[in-house]
Amino acid sequence: MSDDKTLSHLVSRCSVSSVYNRNTVSYGKQHLFDKNRETCWNSEQGTPQHIQVEFRVPVKLTAIRIQFQGGFAGKSTNLFDMSQPSQPLCSLHPKDDNTIQVLALPEQLYDTARTRIKIQFLSSTDFYGRIVVYSLDFIGHADSSQGANVEGSLPMAAAAPAA
Repeated sequence: MSDDKTLSHLVSRCSVSSVYNRNTVSYGKQHLFDKNRETCWNSEQGTPQHIQVEFRVPVKLTAIRIQFQGGFAGKSTNLFDMSQPSQPLCSLHPKDDNTIQVLALPEQLYDTARTRIKIQFLSSTDFYGRIVVYSLDFIGHADSSQGANVEGSLPMAAAAPAA
């Protein structure tokens, strides 16, 4: 869609399945959106792992932009709408490399506004099941039918304390 924009500034809450050695200062969820190429979210070992995000306003997603550390990427990956978490919306197919990847969603999902989503990594390219993500963003637009005012919005780090 031509009016698609990045949406990480609309994230109000984020949770992750685990953090490496419980070291949230060095490897916590806040690093997913900090735009610092030197920081990352690093999960503990084991599968599945996930990232769950809540948006301040309903959004219509067209793609997910993500950067893994090669060797620690999601392999079997699903996207869920947490208002109906029993079935995944779609499967995502990331590559095992260090590039910023744009994972397009199926077109039939474009017109549905969502406020809470979960990216679930059922398996990892790492033998121990760890996931390492340097950056995460969402592509799409705020749902204007909801009367969303998204001007002057704060990034998640400024809007909510990191845990």
